[in-house]
Amino acid sequence: MTDPSSPLLSRVNLSESGLQSEEKESRPSLDDTIEECIGCLGPAQLVQTLLVSIAWIFDAQQTFINVFTDAEPSWDCSHAEDPICCSATGPKHSWPWAEPARESIISEWGLICAGPLVAGLPASAFFAGCLAGGLLLATLADSRLGRKNMLLISCLIMSVAGVLTAFSPNVWVYSALRFIGGIGRATIGTSALVLSTEFIGKKWRGQIGVIGFFCFTFGFLSLPAIAYFSRGSSWRTLYLWTSIPTILYCILIKFCVYESPRWLFVRGRKEEAIQILGTIAKANGKMALNSSCFSQVYLQEETWNVDVYSSLKILWTKRWAFRRLSAVMVVGLGVGLVYYGMPLGVGYLNFNLYLSTTLNALAELPSSLVTLLLIGRMNRKVAVLGFTTVSGICSVLCVLVGGGKRKGLQIGVEVVSFFSACSAFNVLLIYTLELFPTSVRNSALSMVRQALVLGGVFSPMLVVAGRKDGFLSYGVFGLVIGACGFSVTFLPETRKGGFCDTMEEEEYNEIAASNGVNA
Repeated sequence: MTDPSSPLLSRVNLSESGLQSEEKESRPSLDDTIEECIGCLGPAQLVQTLLVSIAWIFDAQQTFINVFTDAEPSWDCSHAEDPICCSATGPKHSWPWAEPARESIISEWGLICAGPLVAGLPASAFFAGCLAGGLLLATLADSRLGRKNMLLISCLIMSVAGVLTAFSPNVWVYSALRFIGGIGRATIGTSALVLSTEFIGKKWRGQIGVIGFFCFTFGFLSLPAIAYFSRGSSWRTLYLWTSIPTILYCILIKFCVYESPRWLFVRGRKEEAIQILGTIAKANGKMALNSSCFSQVYLQEETWNVDVYSSLKILWTKRWAFRRLSAVMVVGLGVGLVYYGMPLGVGYLNFNLYLSTTLNALAELPSSLVTLLLIGRMNRKVAVLGFTTVSGICSVLCVLVGGGKRKGLQIGVEVVSFFSACSAFNVLLIYTLELFPTSVRNSALSMVRQALVLGGVFSPMLVVAGRKDGFLSYGVFGLVIGACGFSVTFLPETRKGGFCDTMEEEEYNEIAASNGVNA
């Protein structure tokens, strides 16, 4: 095999390897053959997509649960001269809380005086766990475990950690368990999105990918509802209500979800792939399948994929892949800062916590609808750039507008900023799916999610720092997402394109396009 840092097909090779090119073009691709055998979108594929997408509900709940469990409760100032707690000005329990102390870790463990590092530690630990989990687990979905097993293991780790979190004795154990929960959560969204779209034909692939975003919205919306009806109870109850159903969902994954046939083909497990496709084809009313259906498929074997980190190595050593990955990760960093930071910061906008969180969650719904209805007509580059720019402008306006009598306007521009960040998030994930082939698709998407959660690592501390100066939170959010969004201009457009399955196939198309040749 050639040096991974050099193109497989140079300009000279394009003209000299005519036989190889003619063979590739005369034989059907795996993408086209799968679509021909099972259809673009049938009942069986839709059921699989819905089953897999449920994972996004639990993903959202664990991602934003700190909004309520780590909230700073209100003070009962009726018997206090000064409602501001400080160890230097009075005893720790001089001023009572307006609600039971067990409602939040801040009041239960007396963290009001601990400062932004300790108060923001649990949320930051969760996102740090997402970073660690992405590095430890993400490549396993492309190499050893596959999409289904990765989704199962991730959900199981996150749910068990969530149950144990409910029994945390102090903030340090609590943060450690949130870190472990973050490790599990790291690959849920990527595995679910990749697995659901790899069953679907190119016509409906973008729209079907949005189903997971709707489920994420539903999970986010369920949090303020669960928190509101369990108010007065311990914050530990919220973890149990969101974690135990996830354990039950793991059983559903084990027995009702199929592995991706594309991944099985790329890994050389052809018979398993055909058996799954045959089951889907039968459920869709198609003809029975056998090995001869795929005998003419052009699928060059990937010889580089020898260990669990091979996919990351190839992404970093191939110039075209590194260029694409770097650009989408930079955009992801800016989007993640706003996407994860704004819901954590709404409690400091002098607006009702339950209502403001619900408004943010509701903003995800039109965001998913916009993506669903327009993804087939939107240029990916223009959409991401437009949404990040609007989000950045509105985030800065949150600071300029201020609170007081204009708090309604302030929460309005905050919701618009969050809506735009959600839309950028949705389009960016679909865009990443289309930029990379099957053999590294999960790893590439995981790296983008890593960049997103890296923004989540810093956002809790910026939110706490923004209590005194709003520019340190919303101002920084806006400037970062606006600047990062411009990285998308370096990427190729992928709208109306099909999925490639190997690095060689994707690289052939990349070089052919750069030389004005139809791939």
